[in-house]
Amino acid sequence: MEGLERIVLAHPFFAGFEAELGQVVSGCARNLRFETGQYLFRAGDEANEIFLIRQGVVSIEIAAPGQKPTVFATEREGEIVGAAWMVPPYRWRFDARATSLTRAIGIDARCLREKCEADDHLGYEMMKRFLPVVARRLDETRLQMLDVYGKQSA
Repeated sequence: MEGLERIVLAHPFFAGFEAELGQVVSGCARNLRFETGQYLFRAGDEANEIFLIRQGVVSIEIAAPGQKPTVFATEREGEIVGAAWMVPPYRWRFDARATSLTRAIGIDARCLREKCEADDHLGYEMMKRFLPVVARRLDETRLQMLDVYGKQSA
């Protein structure tokens, strides 16, 4: 566990995180490996894990029936995948697929939610880290919409 705690705290998402809180979060963590093309999760599945990307590339995709998936985001080393663990009904709204060999730390979402509920300080520290990620991704989505739809003439 000590090695995993060190790896979790070394991830940019947890920069400046208190060692004691890192120990608590690491209790919910495990090492994962995804081969190229392997899905981390699929839309509609239970959002039961958060992924800290250590190596590799993960495409975030939306698939419409009868069409090829559309990649709308790409996450790399040092980034995270998965915020649906925070919002009931805790279901993925998109697919996440490794586009290269990907190594990640998976954090059990139920375990983390329970620990956040039991410790307000941990919950607050997690929200302080997730909110900027969600806000940045919302901004990126807005910019993509401008690229797709461009300026419309009046």
